Order: sequence, then structure tokens, then C-alpha cells
Amino acid sequence: MIMVDASGMPLAVHTCSARSAEVTLVQDTLDASFGMLFPERLIGDKAYDSDGLDVELAALGIEMIAPNRRNRRKTQDGRPLRRFKRRWKVERTIAWLQSFRRVRTRDEVKAENFLGMVQLACLVILLRLLVA
Repeated sequence: MIMVDASGMPLAVHTCSARSAEVTLVQDTLDASFGMLFPERLIGDKAYDSDGLDVELAALGIEMIAPNRRNRRKTQDGRPLRRFKRRWKVERTIAWLQSFRRVRTRDEVKAENFLGMVQLACLVILLRLLVA
């Protein structure tokens, strides 16, 4: 899981097993931020469409923007969903992370070592964005 700002700079990264639902990992990702404040809005895909997550993030002052699942009855209006078009910035940052071979192939056996490599890759991305 990765959280980026509007320009694509990594703000938080969290790793876990592939079995967990993404909705349950949002709070852990927010807690793993690199010393930044919580964002005003989070943009996620359909997996983040959950009433429980909306209530949890609203208590923190964060607006969740996610398209509705097919079986959703209570829908949100289309105005916040226009911001969903900016999700490509997250995908671009993930592509930048994939340029690091140790992150892409996950050579590390231990999860702590892999998280360290991902954090190191995020720092390199931050330095590239700040210097350029």
C-alpha cells in the first residue's frame, strides 16, 4: 500500500501479506506516514468503497473518494468522483517503484527487509523529485 500527494511524492508505504483486504490496511498505511499530516482526501479504487471505512476516515477529517461497487445502494454524487481521474499519479509512482529491481522482484525473504527496500526506493524518488 502506498499513499502519495498530488504531485506523486510518496507520503506513506506499508507492506503486508497478500491475503488482507485493502480496506483493512488503510489505517496502517496512514500510521506509517513519513512524518506528514493526514491528507484531506484519499482516492482509492472500488475496493475502498465501504461505509465502515468512510466513517473511520471521517472521524480523522479525511474524505474518501472511491467509485461505487456494483452492489452499492447508497451512492455519492459525481462531484468528488471527478477527482478520481487523478489516480494515475499513484499508478505512476508505483511504476517508479517498479524501476528498482529489488522491489519489483521481491528478492528479500523477510518482510522487514522488503519494507526497508521499498522505503529506500521511496526516498530515492523523493530526492529525484526535489532535486529536479
